[in-house]
Amino acid sequence: MDAVVKPWPKASLTDHVRQAPQAPSPRPSREEAEAAVRTLIAFAGDHPDREGLVETPKRVVDAYEELYRGYREVPAEVLDRTFSEIGKYDDFVLVRDISFSSHCEHHMMPFQGKAHIAYKPVERVVGLSKLARLVDVYARRLQTQEHMTSQIATAIEEILKPRGVAVMLEAEHMCMSVRGVEKPGSSTITTQFIGSFRENPDEQVRFITMVRGADR
Repeated sequence: MDAVVKPWPKASLTDHVRQAPQAPSPRPSREEAEAAVRTLIAFAGDHPDREGLVETPKRVVDAYEELYRGYREVPAEVLDRTFSEIGKYDDFVLVRDISFSSHCEHHMMPFQGKAHIAYKPVERVVGLSKLARLVDVYARRLQTQEHMTSQIATAIEEILKPRGVAVMLEAEHMCMSVRGVEKPGSSTITTQFIGSFRENPDEQVRFITMVRGADR
C-alpha cells in the first residue's frame, strides 16, 4: 500500500488544526503548580502536610502532564499519513465507539464517553487508529463537548478533504452527575455534519443507524 506523508500548507488550516495551543508566558514552574495544589488541599479543609497528602501535589502535577497532553500535540501531524490503495471504494468509512475522557472547562471535572466518526474519502484514506488518536488530542484539553465535536470534524475536513464528515459524541459529565443537579446516568449527545452528510439527510440517518447498530 502506498503511504504518503503530505506536507500540509499550514496557512490554509485553522489555528487549532495546524498547531498546538500556545502556552501562557511565562508558564508556571512545576514548583508553583505543586504549591497551588497544596493551597487547594488546604482550601478543601485538609492538611497538605499530613502523611497521606504530603506527596499528593507531586502526583497531581504528574497526572496533569498526562491528562492534558493534548496541549502539546498537533492534529495536522496526527493525520499526515494517508494510503492510496482503496480501489473503487466510494462509500463512507465509519469508526464507532472510540472511548475518550476529557475535562469540562467550566468546572475541570471529567466527562467521558464515546466518539463516532465517518468520512467519505477522496482517493486516499487515513489509518483507522489515527482517527482515535485525533479524538484523544482534543479530549486531552479543557473542553466543552460541543467545541470538541466541531474541532474533530474541522480537522478531518481540512486535512483529508473528504466529500463529507460526520461526528457524534456521547458523554456523561461529572459536573452534572456528581454536583449541581446530581443526575448520574444522563448523557449528552452532540453531532457535526459537513459536506455530503450535511447536504443529504438520508446520509445522516444511515450514519446514525450504523452507529446504533443492531447489537447495541
